[in-house]
Amino acid sequence: MHWLWVFVIGLIVGLVAKLLMPGKDPGGFIVTAIIGIAGSLLATWAGQNVFGWYQEGQSAGFVASVIGAIVLLLIYHLVKRKTA
Repeated sequence: MHWLWVFVIGLIVGLVAKLLMPGKDPGGFIVTAIIGIAGSLLATWAGQNVFGWYQEGQSAGFVASVIGAIVLLLIYHLVKRKTA
């Protein structure tokens, strides 16, 4: 049940990030969820190790997860622009 919840929240985070980020974004349903999950993991890592916002075992909140997903989409756009 935990992984289903992770997937659903990742999908919501990915959708919000795609709505806030202008331009054409990759993938469909599964890729959107993966971007959301990866954004949450990025935000959790940065919050724990770089900024010191979270203690060990805490995870990023919704807003930080969306920001992490937007950062990943921004990186995607930068890489895609250079290869195109």
